[in-house]
Amino acid sequence: MRHRYNSCVNCLVELMSHESFQVKELSLLTLMKFVELEGKYPLVKAEWKGSFIFPCEFLKLVVENLIPCEEDSSLLISRFQEYLEYDDVRYFVMKAVTENIGQVMQKTKEVLLPIYQQNVFSLISSISMPSKENEVVHFMVKQANQEEWKVLKLKEHKRAFERMWLGFLKHKLPTSLYKKVLVILHDSILPHLNEPTLMIDFLTVAYDIGGAISLLALNGLFVLIHQHNLEYPDFYKKLYSLLDPSIYHVKYRARFFHLADLFLSSSHLPAYLVAAFIKRLARLALTAPPQALLMVIPFICNLFRRHPACKVLVHRPDGPEDLSEDPYIMDEEEPSESRALESSLWELKALQSHYHPDVAQAAAVVNQSLSELEDDISELLELSAYELFDREIKKKATTVPLEFEHMKGLFGKKNDLFVEHFALE
Repeated sequence: MRHRYNSCVNCLVELMSHESFQVKELSLLTLMKFVELEGKYPLVKAEWKGSFIFPCEFLKLVVENLIPCEEDSSLLISRFQEYLEYDDVRYFVMKAVTENIGQVMQKTKEVLLPIYQQNVFSLISSISMPSKENEVVHFMVKQANQEEWKVLKLKEHKRAFERMWLGFLKHKLPTSLYKKVLVILHDSILPHLNEPTLMIDFLTVAYDIGGAISLLALNGLFVLIHQHNLEYPDFYKKLYSLLDPSIYHVKYRARFFHLADLFLSSSHLPAYLVAAFIKRLARLALTAPPQALLMVIPFICNLFRRHPACKVLVHRPDGPEDLSEDPYIMDEEEPSESRALESSLWELKALQSHYHPDVAQAAAVVNQSLSELEDDISELLELSAYELFDREIKKKATTVPLEFEHMKGLFGKKNDLFVEHFALE
């Protein structure tokens, strides 16, 4: 009978790779039913009385076939999520995934495996961790002396969770996966790690990729700095290096400025650092589209409100009048060496002559003393060229500008003698 049972299990495992999803699903459900029954009625007797029994090897076999190397199994994994609600199943799945990642990546000698790594991410990102000890109460297999079972302890779950994610992230990932991991990092991963600062290596590698991934990596570093006391002195230098002409044109512009606003929200930042950010943003604004300018000008004004010491950039009548006299070093990578505080914000003065009237009006706000309340830029972050154009055509103009002046009198003079005797029809 044991031989027949093992043969049946092997057939079901093979069917998890079947072409039909219905067959895969039915095989998975049957195998998980076997896991549950083996837990209740173990095939192997306990080594000693009171020891804990769970069909770990059986579950490991299921997990291995959930994350194949050559076929996308995201649909099957989504069907498997209901079993991850069991605390014991989730714990042993995390251990099985950790072991499987090590074996597969060692065999392939660190070669990128996009399908396999995507399957692993689909599985481990669907794991929802308990946040309190008393939440670990839902088990598929009941144990006799359950109070002493390590699966009942939250710290053991956190340890398995941490090893699983660190084991996954220590290998090079496809670019698309970096973005997916970083998006969920601060909400779904860091709060459940025993030592969140161990993510520093992954975040440093992710930053070097560039673009939106670098920005998301900085967000992860920011969380570690503020919530977990990580010391990372190069944080603002890395953020400063992301400021280039593309930030006003990329599709993740809204996220960039939302996070930049968060990173620069502290009033304890040194004036030279904030001045460097203000100056570079203003310089890049000279070639930015109107919809970006309507967002970045209030952004700069908010920085002035938080850091009054930077207002010398505006109130400097003897400052440089053109680019050749500007002491600010645009190409300097170190904000402290950029000499931003010695410069003036002539760029905003130039924008007061912008062809778009709303931009010119927004830039003119620096001519007056700024109010204490910060501008709400949340609605401006997503402003697009289409919305700007749509807003313009819906405006109702009271006076229509004409290309000529109405003639007053025969010769155009107000008190012309000919006005009394001649009329223009």
